[in-house]
Amino acid sequence: MAMRRYLLVLDMDLLAIDEELDLEPINHIVGEQEREPCEVTVLSLAKTPQQKLPAMEMLLGARVGKFPMAPRPDHDVAASAGHRMNLAVRHLKMIGCQASGIISDEELVPAVRAETRGHAYDELIVATGMQGGSRLARLLRLDPVHQLRRRWGKRLTVFEGKPLVS
Repeated sequence: MAMRRYLLVLDMDLLAIDEELDLEPINHIVGEQEREPCEVTVLSLAKTPQQKLPAMEMLLGARVGKFPMAPRPDHDVAASAGHRMNLAVRHLKMIGCQASGIISDEELVPAVRAETRGHAYDELIVATGMQGGSRLARLLRLDPVHQLRRRWGKRLTVFEGKPLVS
């Protein structure tokens, strides 16, 4: 029996983003699983756009008196990515999917490219706390999601929530 393969990319907890988006990411996968068995590889990003504070963002923040938040210095990003991956894999197995996970310390686009270079996937699902890229990059369609859309087209599904503030 053919099994559809999905790459699920997370930069925040699946259940947190799922709650914020009325369970859309999980419902999407459940719907696919009901049509035919699926195998999901969870790619948990340890390096997220929230970690970096671009100079322009700092300047704009200074102008309006609001500064962006960086993760706490004692926050173990790799441990968080591992915990996020394990929770997602466990949840996906509970709904009947075959699931496994990997952690990447690369940003969204390079991480996806590295994983898909050696493995074939039927669909790329990105469940992210923030799209990444500046407003200008999004306008010019140079942001990470548009870069992925050029390669994946209709095989890319994006669920975007608000970044969690720590």
